[in-house]
Amino acid sequence: MFKRQSVVFFSVLIAVFAIVASCKSKFEKIKGSNDYTKKYQEAVRLYNRKEYSKALELFDDVAQRYRGREDAVDLFYYYAYTNYRLRDYTSARYQFKNFADTYQNSPRAEECRFMAAYCYYLDSPNYTLDQDNTSRAIDALQLFINLYPKSDRVAEASKLIADLRNKLEEKAFANANLHLTILDYQAAVITFNNALRDYPDTKYAEEMEYLIIKSQYLYAKNSSEFKQEERYNAAITFADQFTEKYPASKYLKDAANYKKDSERGIQQNKLALIEINADMAKARKAAQKDSLQRTALPSIKQSSQKIPAN
Repeated sequence: MFKRQSVVFFSVLIAVFAIVASCKSKFEKIKGSNDYTKKYQEAVRLYNRKEYSKALELFDDVAQRYRGREDAVDLFYYYAYTNYRLRDYTSARYQFKNFADTYQNSPRAEECRFMAAYCYYLDSPNYTLDQDNTSRAIDALQLFINLYPKSDRVAEASKLIADLRNKLEEKAFANANLHLTILDYQAAVITFNNALRDYPDTKYAEEMEYLIIKSQYLYAKNSSEFKQEERYNAAITFADQFTEKYPASKYLKDAANYKKDSERGIQQNKLALIEINADMAKARKAAQKDSLQRTALPSIKQSSQKIPAN
């Protein structure tokens, strides 16, 4: 009984392997053939079955043969989406853009132009990394809006641009904050101001303007005595502007404290400069006195001469 069951089991197993082998051999047979029409049809069938990797192999073989032909429109449309389904967004955006550029009069040109930009969006990394693809995605989406201002996809494109710009704002804020963290206060002031110039409507505006006050104060405090007053005054100006602009800010008290500390710093700096100038005056007087004394002393040669006899 057990022996019969084993025979049946192995027979079924062999049959399954045979079916799998025949399916594989069928794909390999089509892939190795010169019948490009059949290859294309099989690629579409595999795409519809969501077997994208196999479909891509066949589309790769067929693409060069169909390039420039009138009946190639559907092929390159499928080709772009196959790369997209495989999450190869770099290849997909190239294929979508190529389709939109090549078949500008196609009803699918608008869709492919949008998808090319969308692939850039999907390739945009975390804000902590290089944002080159983020900027390119914004440019591509804006180009789509300019080319198809009445498209139903304009609203989505605008939303994606807003999302990408927010990522750039986060990057700019993080970069400026890093300068403050590593105690490079002058660079912090500059980068916070640059970020506000580039993104005037950023959600971080209030916090960044407060951090400009903080950075400027610390920059002044850690400067030489001869430059402190000017830099403290800049901190006071930033604090006054902040208070006027954000009268209900949660940073208002801290901004006022930095202003008071800056005013106190100016007074202390003036006293310090008086002492420094006094010390310098003493040093100059001492140097002059020493110089006079050196001039008045006889030379070694003169002091060694014998006194003449009377």
